[in-house]
Amino acid sequence: MKQLYFMRHGLSEMNMRGLFSGRVETPLSKQGKLQCQQAGLSLKGVDIRAIVCSPMERAYESALIVAQEIKFPKDQLVVNDLFMERDLGVLEGTKYIRGKTLNNVEGMESAEHLVKRAKEGLAFLESLDSDSILLVSHSAIGRALRYVIDPNMKFDEIESFGNAKIVRLI
Repeated sequence: MKQLYFMRHGLSEMNMRGLFSGRVETPLSKQGKLQCQQAGLSLKGVDIRAIVCSPMERAYESALIVAQEIKFPKDQLVVNDLFMERDLGVLEGTKYIRGKTLNNVEGMESAEHLVKRAKEGLAFLESLDSDSILLVSHSAIGRALRYVIDPNMKFDEIESFGNAKIVRLI
């Protein structure tokens, strides 16, 4: 069985300002870069054989920082659109409200579509010729992956991932 580690990107500028960022590009903050360095240091004893990431700036930069810390060749990073953040529709760029119900938000990617994307993403990860994978992505896709891996969980009750925290999913 493969080992799948998940890391949400480091703290972004929009995270710091308390804004929904979804598909809006936002760079890592200085603190976010330091978080990613620490995450990389925490992986020093783990034999990561593949790093896959979202193409979004904050996830890609986070993956690059971790790769540097663990001496993983940057040219071997795999970027895959399946791991992009959820499209938040009209919430993009608005004030983040913890616990806000995200049902029926205009323009938002549905939970069903997000889970479908997570299933496709998991199939992609399973197809890789690596038995120890780090996925650097976003909280919503991480939650969807958790649900796909353990469908006994209630999707709406799966906790968000902290910035630059390494979690073993499989």
